[in-house]
Amino acid sequence: MLQVEDVTVRFGEKVALDEVALEVARGEVLAVLGPSGSGKSTLLRVICGLQQPDDGCVLIDSEDITSSPPHRRGIGLVFQDHALFQHKDVAGNVGFGPRMRGDAPSGVARRVGELLDLVGLAGFEHRSVATLSGGEQQRVALARALAPEPRVLLLDEPLGSLDRRLRDRLLVDLGVLFAELDVTAIYVTHDQAEAFALGDRVAIMRAGQVVQHGTADELWAHPGDEDTARFLGLDNVRDGTVIRPEAITARRVEAGNPGDGVVERARRHGPTVHLTVRLDDGTLLDAAVTSLEHPATGERVSLEIDPEGVVRL
Repeated sequence: MLQVEDVTVRFGEKVALDEVALEVARGEVLAVLGPSGSGKSTLLRVICGLQQPDDGCVLIDSEDITSSPPHRRGIGLVFQDHALFQHKDVAGNVGFGPRMRGDAPSGVARRVGELLDLVGLAGFEHRSVATLSGGEQQRVALARALAPEPRVLLLDEPLGSLDRRLRDRLLVDLGVLFAELDVTAIYVTHDQAEAFALGDRVAIMRAGQVVQHGTADELWAHPGDEDTARFLGLDNVRDGTVIRPEAITARRVEAGNPGDGVVERARRHGPTVHLTVRLDDGTLLDAAVTSLEHPATGERVSLEIDPEGVVRL
């Protein structure tokens, strides 16, 4: 459906995108994951027409749109800072695209009502966007992007400016919306949890290149190299192998068992507790446990490693 073919972008001596190639199937959500400066936002700018590539092309439904102006590409955009029209009310923002397309006022009003109901803002038509919370503004931005029925939806760090509690809630809402709408989308983020939660597939970018792509399970099970493993949060990298934290079982030492090391930190993240264990040889290993009863900081533990969780890079 959407194809990016060997796209390169240079800014002087800096190569922002280096022969990037990817495909997004119809109805698929591709999460593009990478640190700041990896080229994620530049890639979106090329796809939507705000940045012309030095080499390569972009196609939608086999049509080369590389030279088409942004407003003729059929692409919806959602930004981190919402980019709403402050002088318009909610209905004015959401209905902007259909009005520019020439839809009749009755059709615009109907489309606005449908989308506000979809994003949980029914009855907000005449509210000033300045009176909305950050989460409500982001919902308006999403409705505005969807209003003209784009062929592809691009989202650039859309939850980045929100606090963690609101971000987690909207993350669930976005997943439901994407499923309901059967939308074709690229979701750019530096947050692994967002990428894994929303992406049917995840493409990892580093230094202007797509270094690996696959489903969340595929990437977690088989990271391509040490940098990718560490970026995904797999810190147990030793001599070309990765030990996934869920493959490590940590138990308090019993009488007569010397154990393997001491818990340096125990941190709860929702239903999971992350243990950092310093082994007797000084090596640090991270383990993930889900039980309420778990070793505490300062306690000595013995470790058992499931061989299925050891991945050779």
